[in-house]
Amino acid sequence: MSDTILIINGPNLDMLGTRQPEVYGHDTLADVEKLCEQVAGEEGFAIDFKQSDSEAEIMKWIKQGRGVTAGLLINPAGFTSTSIAILDSLLIYDKPIIEVHISPLFKRDEFRHPSHVSRAAAAKIEGCGIRGYDFAIRKLAEWARA
Repeated sequence: MSDTILIINGPNLDMLGTRQPEVYGHDTLADVEKLCEQVAGEEGFAIDFKQSDSEAEIMKWIKQGRGVTAGLLINPAGFTSTSIAILDSLLIYDKPIIEVHISPLFKRDEFRHPSHVSRAAAAKIEGCGIRGYDFAIRKLAEWARA
């Protein structure tokens, strides 16, 4: 069993804390990473924390994580409702996937409601702020130990 959880953050999440704080809050991506490290450590896991605005780079990371990570937490951000290519990469990933969104998609613009990523995810957490990452890591750790 791998002891690493892969965490992938999509486009513009590097702007957390300054981008639309009324939607995403004031926590930064560094705050998210710190939370993830803490929670994973409590669960006996390490993290591989990544962020990119590039669909191709995200796809590469998903494929590289196959067979060497315990699970995948993905916040696809702006690629949620647009990327069939990321979905295809997720469908070949061989461990559980949890989709996380800081804000509730169902309260956002209608074009943001559908998620291609959800078709590959074992679970989806949205609207819990950055605490959604906490919940997802704990569940992935539980599944990895099972």
